[in-house]
Amino acid sequence: MAPPRDTTRRPDALTLEVVELIGEVVARFHADYEEAAAERALTGAQAKLLSLLSLEPLPMRKLAHRLKCEPSNVTGIVDRLEARGLVERRSDPGDRRVKVAAATEEGRRVARGLRESLSFARAPLAGLSEQERVSLRDALRLMVGEGAAGS
Repeated sequence: MAPPRDTTRRPDALTLEVVELIGEVVARFHADYEEAAAERALTGAQAKLLSLLSLEPLPMRKLAHRLKCEPSNVTGIVDRLEARGLVERRSDPGDRRVKVAAATEEGRRVARGLRESLSFARAPLAGLSEQERVSLRDALRLMVGEGAAGS
């Protein structure tokens, strides 16, 4: 096992370049995501909330936490998505006092279309070998704290 890295030093040139490249990837992803959302008459926040709910129903507080915003903001976003038939409110089966938001079938269809339309990285990733994609995935997992297990 490698010794812990000294993170108090100034980053080396390679680290700075990697950070810049990550920033560029993030910027391109956000631009592509906003464009895909707008094509579906959604704001970025609405699209992100809908994408989260397409995976599982969530209580409003958990949605607010994941979106890093106030619960009152989530209520407004859910209201607008509910008015379009993309989201519905339900009682939590584990605690009837708690309301959860859930994507409707139409909401899941829109979220799936949104994910499938994100194309900025598709061609560059397709140009990498499977081993290169696995290595990139594993490195990204390490960066976000998930480790490389579960390959």
